[in-house]
Amino acid sequence: MNSGGARAEAADGPSDAPAVGMPGGAGRARKARRYGRLRPGDRVAVVAPSGPAEPARLEAGCAVLRDLGLDVVVGKHALDRVNLGPSGPVRADWHRLAGGDADRAADLQAAWCDPRVRAVVCARGGYGATRVLDRLDWDALHAATEASDASRGGPKILHGSSDITALHTAFGTRLGVTTSFGPMPAGVIADLDPAAPDDSLDGLRAALFGGPVTLSGTHSLRPGRAEGPLTGGTLSLLTAVLGTPYAPPPAAGRIVFLEDVTEAPYRIDRMLVQLLQAGWLDGAAGVALGTWKDCGDPAELDSVFAARLGPLGVPVLAGLPAGHGPRQHTLELGAPAVLHAPDPASTDPHPAVPDPGALTFEAPPGGAR
Repeated sequence: MNSGGARAEAADGPSDAPAVGMPGGAGRARKARRYGRLRPGDRVAVVAPSGPAEPARLEAGCAVLRDLGLDVVVGKHALDRVNLGPSGPVRADWHRLAGGDADRAADLQAAWCDPRVRAVVCARGGYGATRVLDRLDWDALHAATEASDASRGGPKILHGSSDITALHTAFGTRLGVTTSFGPMPAGVIADLDPAAPDDSLDGLRAALFGGPVTLSGTHSLRPGRAEGPLTGGTLSLLTAVLGTPYAPPPAAGRIVFLEDVTEAPYRIDRMLVQLLQAGWLDGAAGVALGTWKDCGDPAELDSVFAARLGPLGVPVLAGLPAGHGPRQHTLELGAPAVLHAPDPASTDPHPAVPDPGALTFEAPPGGAR
């Protein structure tokens, strides 16, 4: 395993290790095209590629988006419900999807290919996004991406989190665009009040409309500083797409963001081992850890992260308010980022203002659009 990566400096100095990706070839951090920022009045399409949304919560979340000045339309099948198996009577005690695979894929593709739509916002996570990937017409999605880039100076936005990680990795890999990882209309957004101060809403507004984004951590598991494009997402989804045509490029030269929900520490350990054994983390520049809601004892999790990620020899910052939980900031996956993980041993043990470390994104050229 290679320790360190491109443009990374850990506590013991810069790494000279080459950036190596998956076995069989060198990995390189390809620059993705950053999505175009929204303007008031832009149309956004809310679709449900995964689980079904509760109608009242979906409407509440859409109302928040409208209060931000956006023209919101909802996909045809967003409120559909089917079970995992063949079509038939829906059983409430079985897991449900927001419509059949073909219908969910059709809503997503129609929204992305509609020239009037500037952002595709996923209603919620759950399960099901991986099942739509083979049903998408990637040539058509690519053509729509090129048209958007030419007409509006940037690709349109794909926004969502959790299970939507599968779409983030696929769109980043297949279309070469940055995507927006953050709260969703039938989730945290439904509980937000646009008239009240809220850092989750402020972070969403900055990521979508333009402005610098900074997320403060809580503690360093390995101090240092790193720069590179951001990759990652929900850990269980990253491992689910590994080895498929929709997997993200190797993390060489990149900052890796990881988070998850309701996963026991031993399962998180197993998934990290899978990423390590696959070589996906080789040459990573740094690691940013988000929330781990209902994932067991935080002290045990820190020990797992230190044991599995520490040997990479790169900065590891924990406690970023992104992922699952009441505070969900928005990250631009694929965008250039800077990770600062402070060394507690080298600072005043009782500073007036403790340095929590941070993951920072610069505003795209031109600022807010």
